[in-house]
Amino acid sequence: QVQFVESGGGLVQPGGSLRLSCAASGFTFSTYPMSWYRQAAGKERELVAAVRSVSHTTNYADSVKGRFTISRDNAKSTVHLQMNSLKPEDTAVYYCNAGYRGPYYDYWGQGTQVTVSS
Repeated sequence: QVQFVESGGGLVQPGGSLRLSCAASGFTFSTYPMSWYRQAAGKERELVAAVRSVSHTTNYADSVKGRFTISRDNAKSTVHLQMNSLKPEDTAVYYCNAGYRGPYYDYWGQGTQVTVSS
Protein backbone atom coordinates (compact mmCIF):
# COMPACT_ATOMS: atom_id res chain seq x y z
CA GLN A 1 0.00 0.00 0.00
CA VAL A 2 0.99 3.61 -0.48
CA GLN A 3 3.05 5.08 2.34
CA PHE A 4 4.61 8.48 2.99
CA VAL A 5 6.99 8.97 5.91
CA GLU A 6 7.94 12.59 6.54
CA SER A 7 10.83 13.69 8.75
CA GLY A 8 13.14 16.60 9.48
CA GLY A 9 10.82 19.06 11.16
CA GLY A 10 11.52 20.90 14.38
CA LEU A 11 11.68 24.22 16.17
CA VAL A 12 13.72 26.91 14.45
CA GLN A 13 14.17 30.64 14.91
CA PRO A 14 12.98 33.10 12.25
CA GLY A 15 15.55 33.28 9.47
CA GLY A 16 16.70 29.74 10.10
CA SER A 17 16.68 26.68 7.84
CA LEU A 18 15.35 23.14 7.86
CA ARG A 19 15.52 20.26 5.40
CA LEU A 20 12.51 17.98 5.24
CA SER A 21 12.54 14.48 3.77
CA CYS A 22 9.77 12.16 2.65
CA ALA A 23 10.27 8.47 1.96
CA ALA A 24 7.58 7.11 -0.34
CA SER A 25 6.63 3.52 -1.11
CA GLY A 26 3.83 1.44 -2.61
CA PHE A 27 3.91 2.98 -6.08
CA THR A 28 6.43 3.54 -8.87
CA PHE A 29 7.98 6.67 -7.43
CA SER A 30 10.10 7.58 -10.42
CA THR A 31 7.06 7.95 -12.70
CA TYR A 32 5.03 10.29 -10.47
CA PRO A 33 5.37 14.00 -9.77
CA MET A 34 5.74 14.68 -6.05
CA SER A 35 4.60 17.52 -3.87
CA TRP A 36 4.89 19.02 -0.41
CA TYR A 37 1.85 20.38 1.37
CA ARG A 38 1.40 22.10 4.71
CA GLN A 39 -1.46 22.64 7.11
CA ALA A 40 -1.36 25.31 9.76
CA ALA A 41 -3.62 25.14 12.80
CA GLY A 42 -7.17 26.10 11.87
CA LYS A 43 -6.38 26.35 8.15
CA GLU A 44 -6.83 24.14 5.12
CA ARG A 45 -3.98 22.11 3.72
CA GLU A 46 -2.16 23.98 0.96
CA LEU A 47 0.26 23.04 -1.80
CA VAL A 48 3.75 24.37 -1.10
CA ALA A 49 5.98 22.91 -3.81
CA ALA A 50 5.94 20.26 -6.54
CA VAL A 51 8.46 18.56 -8.80
CA ARG A 52 7.83 16.57 -11.96
CA SER A 53 9.07 13.03 -12.30
CA VAL A 54 11.48 13.18 -15.25
CA SER A 55 12.13 16.81 -16.15
CA HIS A 56 12.28 17.79 -12.46
CA THR A 57 10.38 20.95 -13.38
CA THR A 58 9.27 22.65 -10.17
CA ASN A 59 6.34 24.74 -9.02
CA TYR A 60 6.08 26.80 -5.82
CA ALA A 61 3.45 28.66 -3.89
CA ASP A 62 4.05 32.41 -4.10
CA SER A 63 4.56 32.56 -0.34
CA VAL A 64 7.67 30.34 -0.49
CA LYS A 65 9.24 31.24 -3.84
CA GLY A 66 12.93 32.08 -3.49
CA ARG A 67 13.10 30.52 0.00
CA PHE A 68 12.12 26.86 -0.46
CA THR A 69 13.61 24.31 -2.86
CA ILE A 70 12.05 20.94 -3.66
CA SER A 71 14.20 18.10 -4.96
CA ARG A 72 13.86 14.37 -5.48
CA ASP A 73 16.04 11.27 -5.52
CA ASN A 74 14.33 8.68 -7.70
CA ALA A 75 16.87 6.01 -6.77
CA LYS A 76 15.87 6.33 -3.11
CA SER A 77 12.16 7.15 -3.65
CA THR A 78 12.67 10.26 -1.58
CA VAL A 79 11.62 13.88 -1.96
CA HIS A 80 13.16 16.74 -0.01
CA LEU A 81 12.19 20.30 0.86
CA GLN A 82 14.98 22.70 1.73
CA MET A 83 13.50 25.62 3.64
CA ASN A 84 15.56 28.77 4.13
CA SER A 85 14.76 32.18 5.60
CA LEU A 86 11.94 30.67 7.59
CA LYS A 87 9.16 32.89 8.89
CA PRO A 88 6.65 32.39 11.72
CA GLU A 89 3.92 32.01 9.08
CA ASP A 90 5.69 28.89 7.80
CA THR A 91 4.69 27.14 11.02
CA ALA A 92 2.61 24.09 10.06
CA VAL A 93 2.57 20.34 9.72
CA TYR A 94 4.23 19.43 6.43
CA TYR A 95 3.14 16.46 4.32
CA CYS A 96 4.18 14.93 1.02
CA ASN A 97 2.05 13.22 -1.61
CA ALA A 98 2.28 12.23 -5.25
CA GLY A 99 0.96 14.76 -7.75
CA TYR A 100 1.83 18.16 -9.24
CA ARG A 101 -1.18 20.48 -8.88
CA GLY A 102 -3.14 18.31 -6.46
CA PRO A 103 -2.67 15.12 -4.41
CA TYR A 104 -3.01 11.83 -6.25
CA TYR A 105 -3.72 9.80 -3.13
CA ASP A 106 -6.27 10.18 -0.37
CA TYR A 107 -3.77 8.62 2.03
CA TRP A 108 -1.58 11.01 4.03
CA GLY A 109 1.36 10.24 6.27
CA GLN A 110 1.76 11.54 9.81
CA GLY A 111 3.50 14.69 8.61
CA THR A 112 6.35 16.54 10.29
CA GLN A 113 5.82 19.60 12.49
CA VAL A 114 7.71 22.78 11.64
CA THR A 115 7.58 25.56 14.21
CA VAL A 116 9.23 28.91 13.51
CA SER A 117 9.45 30.97 16.67
CA SER A 118 11.90 33.03 18.67
